[in-house]
Amino acid sequence: MKSKITGGDTTFLFTKNVLNNYKVKYYRCNETGFVQTEEPYWLQEAYSSAITKLDIGLSSRNIILSDRVSKLLAVKFNQKSIFLDYAGGYGLFTRLMRDKGFKFYNTDKFCQNLFAEYFDLVDLSPDTKFELVTAFEVFEHLTNPIEEIKEIFKFSDNLLFTTELQPPQLADVNNWWYIAPETGQHIAFYNVESLTYIAKKLGYNFYTDGNFLHLFSKQVFNNEVLLPVRDNFLLRKAKKFVKKAEEKKYGTMESLLMTDWKYIKDKLNKSS
Repeated sequence: MKSKITGGDTTFLFTKNVLNNYKVKYYRCNETGFVQTEEPYWLQEAYSSAITKLDIGLSSRNIILSDRVSKLLAVKFNQKSIFLDYAGGYGLFTRLMRDKGFKFYNTDKFCQNLFAEYFDLVDLSPDTKFELVTAFEVFEHLTNPIEEIKEIFKFSDNLLFTTELQPPQLADVNNWWYIAPETGQHIAFYNVESLTYIAKKLGYNFYTDGNFLHLFSKQVFNNEVLLPVRDNFLLRKAKKFVKKAEEKKYGTMESLLMTDWKYIKDKLNKSS
């Protein structure tokens, strides 16, 4: 099987019982270490429910990310601009960020936007460009990563995303919880080398916290909140990071909660 990242050769790793029904083979890219399943013929069944029963961390993950991302946006980006949460599920992250004052919108072709209705991609002009796009827990679902990531870049030159990096020891991948064969939705697994390869191939800089939060960007970051690691940088949470955010008066941003409430109320009255 050829690598979905490089197009080069792969090595067979192991077989997993996906959805407790399908014997699925997993392969490792010889050049980058990227791990992928065989062609995922079971996805229609896997996505019978967009959000899996094992994703019990959905709420806490979005709360944690809304805090961490809001600080990053305050320090590194135009916080008054427009943002998009790509494949944002129920719209919870978008709602949390709007409550903090950030003009976030949601899009997800597989899941109903429950928490951020009226603040969806379809509510904006088709040619809208965003300051930054977030894509949390998306990359591990991509059947053709390079082409699908290219599609996301049509919205912005800044892509902040999460995906758990592979364990440092290859032998540990076989028992890695992130494989999640019970749900069948995770089919692509990255390490620093494979993400670096993708960024370089697509013409972007790559930054990572070394764990699960990563950034592809045309911008070059080189100040005190970015720690050099070989040819990329390590995003880190630190006191200086928080202090810098406070200096930029992140805390004074006004929540959009009541503004959005009035906007939706007006929409509903006009439609009645």
